[in-house]
Amino acid sequence: MRRVIAGLLCVSSPTWAMVGGAPPAGEAGRPVILLVGSRGTSCTGVALARDLVLTAGHCVLPGADYKLVGFSPARQPILKDFAAIERHPDFDVSAVLRHRATADVALLKPAASLGNPAASLAPSGGAVVVGDRFVVAGYGLTTPGDGKSGGTVRSATLVATGAPGELQIRLVDPATKGERSGLGACTGDSGAPVFRNTDGRLTVIGVVSWSTGPNNSAGCGGLTGVTPLVRYRDWIMQTAAKLGSAL
Repeated sequence: MRRVIAGLLCVSSPTWAMVGGAPPAGEAGRPVILLVGSRGTSCTGVALARDLVLTAGHCVLPGADYKLVGFSPARQPILKDFAAIERHPDFDVSAVLRHRATADVALLKPAASLGNPAASLAPSGGAVVVGDRFVVAGYGLTTPGDGKSGGTVRSATLVATGAPGELQIRLVDPATKGERSGLGACTGDSGAPVFRNTDGRLTVIGVVSWSTGPNNSAGCGGLTGVTPLVRYRDWIMQTAAKLGSAL
């Protein structure tokens, strides 16, 4: 199976992106954050507090500098610093590169408070079964390989497929089932929040880690791979407290 890490690897195949004609996000996009790295990478994150961002561990690898991207009223980008970056201690970058499940989560503390509203973590428990619906919201490309097609937060409703569990969840466009190009994460959507509807409100159940093209080909618009947060919830709470952020 050929996959891309949805945010750090370039994609050139002519498939759909984040995704498959996905519209600009509404309510789901308000807590979503755009991140960029000094090595030309881009990722998505989500505000869990006014001073805390959750993203994928592979989005903030050592050896590079990372910035939060804000926007002026005229939609001009403004780069903002992070005061601290914490990756889960069990994160294994080699596992991500081999497309294996790992603790692909990280917390970032901005140097200044965010203007975004905060999202809530999903409650503990609550198994995921095939057919469950989720909303994914990210800043990724809408045309693979075209960097100018990103930068707008978009959302898509996807459903669980395969054998979802605590280590990994695979999502697919219910209209295409991954057999042809459809909705799904793409370059720049790594770390994007995966929301579940909990009693009428969207709560974060996981983050995007990888994607495929149709029929497990390279690219986007097939499967969206998610790292669920159920095993990492305690670490998130403890690390947030260490960074001085109340969740």
